Amino acid sequence: MLILRKSTDRGYADHGWLKSFHSFSFAGYHDPKFMGWGNLRVINEDRVAPGMGFGKHGHRNMEIISYVLSGELAHEDSMGNIKGIPPGDVQRMSAGTGVMHSEFNHAKDQTTHFLQIWIEPNVLEVAPSYEQKTVPQVNKNGALCLVASPTGQEGSVSMSADAKMYSGLFNGAQSAQLVVDPKRKAYVHLIRGSLDVNGQTLNDGDALMIQDENQLSLSNGKNAEVLVFDLSA
Repeated sequence: MLILRKSTDRGYADHGWLKSFHSFSFAGYHDPKFMGWGNLRVINEDRVAPGMGFGKHGHRNMEIISYVLSGELAHEDSMGNIKGIPPGDVQRMSAGTGVMHSEFNHAKDQTTHFLQIWIEPNVLEVAPSYEQKTVPQVNKNGALCLVASPTGQEGSVSMSADAKMYSGLFNGAQSAQLVVDPKRKAYVHLIRGSLDVNGQTLNDGDALMIQDENQLSLSNGKNAEVLVFDLSA
């Protein structure tokens, strides 16, 4: 079963300094039909104005991934991490027993565009932790590159969640297949471009919720950047 979630159907919030699209219910956007998919709880596409950002705030028992598309995100947390997250990096923060952090765009003339992703953990009350890795573009070119997993395999960041996250870049004749367990769920989020997934065409910001399938086939990309999630049911 494939369920198409069009980009234009997402929730949207404009706070002036922050423009955010919500794939699932978040903050002031609530839709009981879109509370998450499997253990994927949040995908927010955020654009943060120059010199602005999210002040210090807390999280608990959530795996949080930041995926920067353009600009740079400045991260600081109560664990003592002070990091810049550029495009090409994947950052994971396990909130566990509780963590405070802030995220800012310190550039004076460039908007920071990034995805904020929350995945529900399969182990609660773990010690908070932080991990950040650079994923070379060549690893994503015409392939699905594993960027987050429970074990940190294949150079991915590790997380306390029963989920895997892949990133890929597809153009022209490039294609890829991913075997999935039909008893689990999968989710495809197209960041940009256009891409065919199991015969369904996705465009910028579109998503596909998937269950009862045993393979994903990605093809016919046009400057496409995509995230694919293998999720618990």
